[in-house]
Amino acid sequence: AAMALPGDLWAELPAERRIFCSVLLFSWAVYLWEAFLAHRQRRVYRTTTHVPQELGQIMDSETFEKSRLYQLDKSTFSFWSGLYSEVEGTMILLCGGIPFLWKLSGQISGHAGFGPEYEIVQSLVFLLLATLFSAVTGLPWSLYNTFVIEEKHGFNQQTLGFFFKDAIKKFVVTQCILLPVTSLLLYIIKIGGDYFFIYAWLFTLVVSLVLVTIYADYIAPLFDKFIPLPEGELKQQIETMAKSIDFPLTKVYVVEGSKRSSHSNAYFYGFFKNKRIVLFDTLLEDYSALNKEPAEGEDDENEETKSKTKNKKQGCKNEEVLAVLGHELGHWKLGHTVKNIIISQMNSFLCFFLFAVLIGQKELFAAFGFYDTQPTLIGLMIIFQFIFSPYNEVLSFCLTVLSRRFEFQADAFAKELGKAKDLYSALIKLNKDNLGFPVSDWIFSMWHYSHPPLLERLQALKDAKQE
Repeated sequence: AAMALPGDLWAELPAERRIFCSVLLFSWAVYLWEAFLAHRQRRVYRTTTHVPQELGQIMDSETFEKSRLYQLDKSTFSFWSGLYSEVEGTMILLCGGIPFLWKLSGQISGHAGFGPEYEIVQSLVFLLLATLFSAVTGLPWSLYNTFVIEEKHGFNQQTLGFFFKDAIKKFVVTQCILLPVTSLLLYIIKIGGDYFFIYAWLFTLVVSLVLVTIYADYIAPLFDKFIPLPEGELKQQIETMAKSIDFPLTKVYVVEGSKRSSHSNAYFYGFFKNKRIVLFDTLLEDYSALNKEPAEGEDDENEETKSKTKNKKQGCKNEEVLAVLGHELGHWKLGHTVKNIIISQMNSFLCFFLFAVLIGQKELFAAFGFYDTQPTLIGLMIIFQFIFSPYNEVLSFCLTVLSRRFEFQADAFAKELGKAKDLYSALIKLNKDNLGFPVSDWIFSMWHYSHPPLLERLQALKDAKQE
């Protein structure tokens, strides 16, 4: 007999085997592509040992070397953690981990007196077990990242007790949101009839708007301390700037990010006429706990924080903080926030529509070991996580490109407010405080960087400074 060609063998495979193999192959293809990019970037970290000429004015060689070693460690870590999660995911699929967990959930809910007809109860048990599993397997990686890598490079400010308390709190809060929302979503899909995808989409839209509204007031304070920015020059300047561009500012907060890490940031949130600005204390030179000298007789916990601090004098001067905020408010004024919401909702609607088209396909369930039952939650998982993964990769790349465009536009907005010089120096300081490495491989940066590389941003601002 003539030898069968690979194409013929593929065609002879039952549909569910083909689906299963395609999902696995695609997953590994993405992993290998990411690994290839990371390898290219690691080569940049290894070989760029001297400050490039165009950076001479911006970075001293000590900071450059620190950031090089930090990024090299991070990249090596993410290589191993990425390999682990790819292998773990593959083993779960090959060994039938998903149907096994579903069966186990059925037994648990059965013991509690909920038979197979209570599919939603079984789905919630399944979710709880799955998130518990990923929390436990992710824990060693998270510990290593925080207490070895971040610690070694002077960023970690957490104690082990704080870390575990935080992790447990995060898990509990997540479950309190995830389980009720999922049960409602499954219920809507079950009773929604032919147009269930429209109701499901509207429901997720409402949930995301509610979460955005309550997140900063009720959820974030469970993890970090938010204090109103004290009256003074900075607060007045922020209010004046907000007024000048009609930003409906109601409150300015400082969040104690320094309890966790010495990385810095700023953001705004809230709907319509009720906007708040949040500044990390690590962003503000005057408020950063890392800049303060311990007072006589201060508690030991602060002593501990102080002794960990390797890089003194952190954060930005008021003018620079205003420039950073000018950039953030630029995102609002130029409608970037609204555009992002619209894109994500259009995408969400499309996904629910395609889900409605595909959910009837028995082969999809069979491919993942569900021959007799087609649970809705499993359908959501298979379709959103596995079947859509090629689409998600393309979408995520397009959003990265769009985000870089938005960043340049927001920089240009801050420049129009007359903040070019201060933003220029703030970007350099923040890059230094966060040990960002300013040299990158072009493909890696194109694929991954949602913010343009530092040099490109500075170049764009420099043209403005000279104008």
